Amino acid sequence: MIYQGVLKKMMTENADEIQYYLDMKTDFLNMNQLLNKEISLNFVTYECLSCHLEKQVYRQGFCKSCFFDAPNAGDWIMRPELSKAHLDEEDRDLTYEKAVQLQPHIVYLANSGNVKVGVTRKTQVPTRWIDQGAHEAIEIVEVPNRYLAGITEVALKDHVGDKTNWRKMLKNDIEDVNLVEWREKLKEFIPEEAKEYFIENNSETNLKFPVLKYPLKPKSLNLIKTPTYKGKLIGIKGQYLIFEDETVFNVRSNEGLVVSVEV
Repeated sequence: MIYQGVLKKMMTENADEIQYYLDMKTDFLNMNQLLNKEISLNFVTYECLSCHLEKQVYRQGFCKSCFFDAPNAGDWIMRPELSKAHLDEEDRDLTYEKAVQLQPHIVYLANSGNVKVGVTRKTQVPTRWIDQGAHEAIEIVEVPNRYLAGITEVALKDHVGDKTNWRKMLKNDIEDVNLVEWREKLKEFIPEEAKEYFIENNSETNLKFPVLKYPLKPKSLNLIKTPTYKGKLIGIKGQYLIFEDETVFNVRSNEGLVVSVEV
């Protein structure tokens, strides 16, 4: 069977083992069912996730013009502390920005090999942790808007990392840490404006990924440079497909590529 569509990050379902789904326009592929099977990935063309035109992807699945103009590609997406909707100030589209920014946000700790701090909308828990390949996570604060989450993250970044080491995550090279202890240790560094939103006495969330074997030396597949690839799928973690020859493919970082998947 051959399926074709524009890549968007895989949808997930938190079950005993996380389920992954790839939207291929006319079909949803349950990627878990493809484990231990040969599949081929073929680059076809580009399709911007915003304007849907056949234009080369610049960043985050957007063509260059949409990346600098679309409301869902504003700087506050990657840097929540730049959010201004709570001040009634527009960046690109105030209606959109209010809808996204003025809702409950979570600042969390996640362990995807090493401890990191992050921000997500409450509605994206635990999806955000799954996308990062975290096997455990814990919420620190729940605040009413994105700005407060952003300044909290910035304050905590002085004391804990904020980046996922993708190689370490994919090798399942895990540091044994106590996230409850980390949460308590970081409490004093939360900004005054957010201290009242600190979450007491919650426990860790544990996540299990569908991986048959972890790679020792993962090597990343670039479908632009290597437009056709074939291999046996042996795992899925974060937004990565893991193949038997230790090739890994990051679906999220290839959003906007139109590909065909042959099973």
